[in-house]
Amino acid sequence: MPQHTDEPRPRITVIGDALIDELRDPTGSREFIGGAALNVAVGLSLLGDDVTLVAMVGDDEPGRRIRAYLDDYGVRLVASPSAHGSSRAISDRRDGEPRYEFNEAAQRRALRFDEATLAAIDEADLVVVSCFPFDDADQSAALRDAIARSAERLLLDGNPRAGMLRDREAFVATFEEFAARSLLVKVGDEDAELLLRAALDAFVGRLRRAADAAGPSRGRPLAVLATAGREGATVHHGDLEVHAGIVALPGPVVDTMGAGDATLSAVAHHVARSGLPGDEASWAVALEAAMSIAAATVRHEGALLRVPPTREPVELLGS
Repeated sequence: MPQHTDEPRPRITVIGDALIDELRDPTGSREFIGGAALNVAVGLSLLGDDVTLVAMVGDDEPGRRIRAYLDDYGVRLVASPSAHGSSRAISDRRDGEPRYEFNEAAQRRALRFDEATLAAIDEADLVVVSCFPFDDADQSAALRDAIARSAERLLLDGNPRAGMLRDREAFVATFEEFAARSLLVKVGDEDAELLLRAALDAFVGRLRRAADAAGPSRGRPLAVLATAGREGATVHHGDLEVHAGIVALPGPVVDTMGAGDATLSAVAHHVARSGLPGDEASWAVALEAAMSIAAATVRHEGALLRVPPTREPVELLGS
């Protein structure tokens, strides 16, 4: 359940996806409530923040399970309707490399930017966008209008998925545009490979150049959080480059599915409570906490954020 302190809780609105993750492997089939944005929203709530999720959820049995799950973890839902039911992602790991499939709802995902959605964005101290269809021109235009006043409080994670990607070039161009108006953007090595067929450093460079091209209107340099699996994470922020390796914890790695989302949750929580770090020491603290939380998360099946058992969230994150 969410952790609470006597401090005022930041209000964070997360915009993106919510779905059923179906995992198939030699032991059988299991289902989890998931979606990158949902994972981040629940993670932030577990860390003690006041969280709203904007996502498409069907009026069906899976949708009722998603709603109940969010309610259990104290996350408010502003739901967009779905003509195709709730989204589902199938991860088939029965024969070597995992294969991913997405149902029609996931492939046609769309958000409705109605009064409730706009209010959730306007009232938030921080807005996080994760796994958004940046290759959908209409959706991108609606998001652009909705967050027009949110540049100083916008965190962005493209989280592209091959099975939901319609136009790679359009996705990259629009993602770079939104990144240039964000406070912080997260990218992973798998994102760079899928979108650019290039190394992570190349993607980081493109995003930083796009932000620089936005000129002095930004007011501050873009922070890029680059994650590279077992290689850890690096923040590129102005002249700073701060790296944190993975954290060794007892027990085997069970499931890496939620590592990136847990990392983003931890960093977003830190930014919401303390602001964007401005020096190497502050970034080192934030990254160490994020890597510790990611390490604890991957030692459990599913993507639910975990905190190392010997540390309290308030102590770990300096909340």
